[in-house]
Amino acid sequence: MSLFGRETPQQRPAAPATATSGAAARSIETVVGPTAHFKGSLSSDGGIRIDGIFEGEIQAAGNLIVGESGKVIADISAQNVSVSGAVKGTIEAAGRLEILNTGRVWGDIKVASFLIDEGGFFRGQSIMPGEPDMPMLGQPSSASLAPGQVIDVER
Repeated sequence: MSLFGRETPQQRPAAPATATSGAAARSIETVVGPTAHFKGSLSSDGGIRIDGIFEGEIQAAGNLIVGESGKVIADISAQNVSVSGAVKGTIEAAGRLEILNTGRVWGDIKVASFLIDEGGFFRGQSIMPGEPDMPMLGQPSSASLAPGQVIDVER
């Protein structure tokens, strides 16, 4: 026990892995608690959990979890992102973005995989790297129409 009655980091059990893929599995190392209000730039080689208010920029080599009470106004770059609270800003995830049923996201996203639960909210533009171009729809060839034939488009 520490001087303040809390466990020291050596006494706490290891945090569970939160990633959905094995290579990206990293534990939560940084927590912005529900009573905290943080402004600035946050960078971590591990995972981050936000349950309070965060404004600025977040870069995580691991995963980012925005808890149900979390409110984030930031540009985000992380391996995987899970949103149960509210996020306003751009999100770039090398892996997956999931917006859970209580989650709300306003902003553009660039993700490899995207999941939104029923009840979740997303307003913005989505870009998935490596996405194929939309196929062009061909016009009917004039050779297939008889001279003077009219196509009825009001059906």
